[in-house]
Amino acid sequence: MAKAHEQAALRTRDWRKAMSDHVAYGLLVYTALQIFVTVKALVAGSSGLLPYLALIVLVAGIIPVCRWFEKRWAVLNDAEAANPAYAGAFRRDVIALWALAIGLPFGLTVIFKALLSVF
Repeated sequence: MAKAHEQAALRTRDWRKAMSDHVAYGLLVYTALQIFVTVKALVAGSSGLLPYLALIVLVAGIIPVCRWFEKRWAVLNDAEAANPAYAGAFRRDVIALWALAIGLPFGLTVIFKALLSVF
């Protein structure tokens, strides 16, 4: 039992891989929310290909933002990638990433509904 705790303590977190994982999962969550929240609102207000074109544009638009988060951490060397001093910055970036991934689809839905009610 003590050996397992020692091995766990020896393992270090690779900030590069951890951020890459968060970006991948964040994109999946964002896309799913876009499909089920925003597109549903768009389909209710219009017909044709517009909702699906909007989905493609919105998903393509988030990719550069996610890539930016990933690049910030991908440039770390091996020593920096295992440095626990980066924990605060990592946590801040992860919170921002997930706030975008979860919040943006709902925010866009509100905007789209407002625009549809005006037009």
